[in-house]
Amino acid sequence: MEVDARGLSCPQPIIETKKVLDGKPEKLTVLVDNRAALENVTRYANAAKYSVETKEEGEGWTLYLSRI
Repeated sequence: MEVDARGLSCPQPIIETKKVLDGKPEKLTVLVDNRAALENVTRYANAAKYSVETKEEGEGWTLYLSRI
């Protein structure tokens, strides 16, 4: 599963991520292109009991979320 939040301003990346995490998937990939979204989605995912692995790619980041 993937959420493409590139080009979205906060809080939209969090809202889009939350919509998917509400379904309790085992894994989710989130694409973001600004540091605020990176930090906020990471913080939200951790609070929702997901670990986050981040990979910087070009001008954005890919966040790999896994349920703890």
